[in-house]
Amino acid sequence: MTKQALLIIPPDRFNEDELFLPKAELEQAGIVVTVASTKTGEITGDNQGKAVAEAVFSDLPAGSYDVVAVIGGSGTIDYLWGDDKLQQYVKEAYDRNILVAGICAGSVAVVKTGLLKGRQATCYPVDVMIDQLKANDVDYVVEHVVAHDDIITSDGPEGARAFGQALVEAISTKANA
Repeated sequence: MTKQALLIIPPDRFNEDELFLPKAELEQAGIVVTVASTKTGEITGDNQGKAVAEAVFSDLPAGSYDVVAVIGGSGTIDYLWGDDKLQQYVKEAYDRNILVAGICAGSVAVVKTGLLKGRQATCYPVDVMIDQLKANDVDYVVEHVVAHDDIITSDGPEGARAFGQALVEAISTKANA
């Protein structure tokens, strides 16, 4: 059966490296990638790059994917950190034994679900994000990727390729378990 990944981006100002590098790693491994947001159509990134959101994430069944990952960018802070539908969606995926992941500001969106309480995670190394981790009882660590069996977080553009590789490895390991 074909493995599938859902990458959720904000409706404006996603980070190009954080989307395109993990997406390439996943696709090279034969994993089908769906890009979704809170709206469909073309979305402009922080650096004017373009991506197409194929679907509204909340319209897709959370249990249909091997990983649900929240991608960062300045728009993630504005549009996804306070999105109750996203919080519920990530929790539902997690409850269905789906790997959950976040990179940069997307890590904070995952942390806000409470799923990482008392555990380690990483995010982009700026106070506004680190403070969010600490406020949610998460131990911030300086790493490109922090991979638990069920949740993966990454620091941002510098760790984006390693984030993609960690997703591939986790999906492959889970498939062989």
